Amino acid sequence: MSYLVDTNLLLRSAQPSHPMHADATRAVGQFLAGGEILSVIPQNIIEYWAVATRPVAANGLGLSVEETAVEVARLKSIFRILTDNAAIFSEWEGLVGKDGVKGKEVHDARIVAAMLAHGVTRLLTFNTDDFKRYTQITAINPVDV
Repeated sequence: MSYLVDTNLLLRSAQPSHPMHADATRAVGQFLAGGEILSVIPQNIIEYWAVATRPVAANGLGLSVEETAVEVARLKSIFRILTDNAAIFSEWEGLVGKDGVKGKEVHDARIVAAMLAHGVTRLLTFNTDDFKRYTQITAINPVDV
């Protein structure tokens, strides 16, 4: 089975002191050990970089560019990267128009659009409520794995 891994799992897995760290790493490890295909999209890596390099005082990880690059290389070695393509924009445009998506929620719609364009229907995320409107996919909380 194939899953897309949301950015929040990538971030929590890089924060050993975070309360969600154990759930994030356990779920990913369990799926990988079970032979599941775990993927990310470029948007996940971009979002990770933005948060990782942001100061801790601004709700970031406070990592240097060099430290972030090392972590991104590690993530790329673990997860399959689904490429951006024209179908994603078409899917996204349909989702935001049909569902009346606005504000920050457009980023989640793009994640769903990428999933649909690549035929992935399961999302591993701590933010399952953010994806309830999208009946085409199943959002799974790592706590429930």
